[in-house]
Amino acid sequence: MAARLEIAITTSDIGARVTTRRRVPGGFSDAVGVLESWDGGTLTVRKRDGSLVEISEEHLVAAKVVPPRPGRT
Repeated sequence: MAARLEIAITTSDIGARVTTRRRVPGGFSDAVGVLESWDGGTLTVRKRDGSLVEISEEHLVAAKVVPPRPGRT
């Protein structure tokens, strides 16, 4: 069974934790973090290490909102 790639986020999800998959030379790359902005065709995701990932809409192949990161026990 093949995986179904779907972009299931919108600008209304800014502030939510998301997972994204984008095309890069040689394959795909994933980023999980908080969707900080989506402006001018570019999404910005802040990863848990604080780094920002900018993703062009034209390279985005899948994305969805995911639950908040589990807390430490």
